[in-house]
Amino acid sequence: MDDNSKNPQKADGKRDTERAGQHCSADSDKNCCCNVSSIKPMRDSVRAEDDSDNPFPSQKALEKEISEYLAKKYGGRVKVISQMVFPGQAKPEESDNSGDQPKDKNGVINFNIKPKELEAYLNEYVVKQDEAKAVLATKICTHFNKIAYLERRGKHRQPVGNIKNNIILIGPTGVGKTYLIKLIAAKLGVPFVKGDATKFSETGYVGGDVEDLVRDLVKEADGDLEKAQYGIIYIDEIDKIASTDGLKGPDVSRSGVQRALLKPLEETDVDLKTPHDPVSQLEAIEHFRKTGKRMKKTINTRNILFIVSGAFSGLSEIIKKRLSNQGIGFGADLDLQDEQEWLKKIKPQDLVEFGFENEFIGRLPVIAVLEELTEDDLFEILKNPKSPVIVSKKQDFRAYGIDLKFEEDALRLLASQAFQEKTGARALVSVIERALLPFEKALPSTDIDFLVVTKSLVEDPEKVLEELLTEPHHPDRISQYEAILHHEKELIIKGLSLENLPAWKDQDLSLSEKRKELIAHLCLKEDMTIEEAASSVLFWIQQIKSYEASFYNRCEIVINFDDEALDKILDACRFDPASLYTQCERLTSILEYGLTLIRERTGQSEFTIPSDAVENPELFINRLIRICYESNN
Repeated sequence: MDDNSKNPQKADGKRDTERAGQHCSADSDKNCCCNVSSIKPMRDSVRAEDDSDNPFPSQKALEKEISEYLAKKYGGRVKVISQMVFPGQAKPEESDNSGDQPKDKNGVINFNIKPKELEAYLNEYVVKQDEAKAVLATKICTHFNKIAYLERRGKHRQPVGNIKNNIILIGPTGVGKTYLIKLIAAKLGVPFVKGDATKFSETGYVGGDVEDLVRDLVKEADGDLEKAQYGIIYIDEIDKIASTDGLKGPDVSRSGVQRALLKPLEETDVDLKTPHDPVSQLEAIEHFRKTGKRMKKTINTRNILFIVSGAFSGLSEIIKKRLSNQGIGFGADLDLQDEQEWLKKIKPQDLVEFGFENEFIGRLPVIAVLEELTEDDLFEILKNPKSPVIVSKKQDFRAYGIDLKFEEDALRLLASQAFQEKTGARALVSVIERALLPFEKALPSTDIDFLVVTKSLVEDPEKVLEELLTEPHHPDRISQYEAILHHEKELIIKGLSLENLPAWKDQDLSLSEKRKELIAHLCLKEDMTIEEAASSVLFWIQQIKSYEASFYNRCEIVINFDDEALDKILDACRFDPASLYTQCERLTSILEYGLTLIRERTGQSEFTIPSDAVENPELFINRLIRICYESNN
């Protein structure tokens, strides 16, 4: 009978280790480790299993018996040790947020992000747009916190007539409207769908039904209705459905769509089964065949947040006209030259004048205006290490094993070229593609493993490519790359602190210079974010700690690797993370023999393992044994 059947904690640990993917084979390696059971690192639990009244063999006895059997069967030195309990790694973007908005034991969603926290998160990714970021962070956090508050009060105490913080975003193309909402949805861990207003029509006309957005939200939540009802629906190009003056009768693409959006924006039940969806129809038929009852699956939009956006060309003239009429005879200051300054004075009546119905605008009580991006803003976007434009292009080259770096002068020239195209941040992608496409085509067929984007490369890509292929290992090129690499590493190390790594802080781990350097190395060489790299290093430390616990489970001897020893083991993970297991197996195997001998002679059962023991464990053990015998004599 498996020892795990009487110890659920062991069974859980075994499943965790199997997920970690640690397997070995006695057939292929005579000096292998065959993991047959798992022990949670709780030293006090071992003694309870050695009770003579226990009908099952202890962990130590099982290991010994199986080791002897394998040694006889395969020959050589076969050693069985306890499986480690490897803690799982948390994803960086999910470590400090509400994830899937799980409910607590009272059925209330768990949401505790504050507006300033969300705004700080947006500041890491989005350049400029301070006013819009503040509005979005405040109203979206309030929306979800209010839901949690009302659910705690109970449905019978919720007010009649729910007023949602639906938002309308106004700003020119390429300023980051969609990017902002995607970031927020990812941070909050809620399902998110985007649709273009021009693709929908009033119910009954040819085209998409606006309620399809709600159904798409359910699909995005993998069919989880509970999760989908707290999602975000984003509708772009909303200005395109403003009605046209003088148009009579039903307006399929404009006022008709506005009317179709009224109920979802407030609260309505949306049927998930639609006539044009054959799958849902088949499911309904099968359900009726089995039960004799009609299946009706709906989702309520009460808690779904709607955000709409558009460029609203010509809206500033409407605002200017209104303010000019109001200013006559009152000495108002209307000396505004910038269109953005006019837009900041917007009122709901201006949107009605633009072509929206009163009822529609009434369901979008929050208005945020985004500013047009300047050339300096575009440069700051490119300089941001989290910029999706640069990160995506680096990944394109990383797919071929090429490390892509950018000089600052090159980034500034790219920003200048993009600004001339007058399409905001969208132009950054096109100018970068134009400069790097020849290299993306040619370099994967060479042995070149890095590329530095310089100002001269952006000015004349074909010429620089020809020079690069002629002399790929030019010293100047190598020194350029190493200088940028060193500068980026220094910036990462400088920005690392325990305050920014809550998981490290919770486990009371120190952030030594070697660990900082390892995190920076993973960021630059393995294309990881700082959070991902720190999580990987933390995971390796936890695995080393698991070896300490397993050592006690086998030998009833406490070993503690000091910080320098931990760093020495971690250093082996720089180029081959799998070497951690090989190193720890060999190290603990040598320590087990020597420390057991010392304990039998002196009674000492706790040892601190220094870095020199990691470098040469045989020499370390021999020295300890010699000291032990000399002190006894």
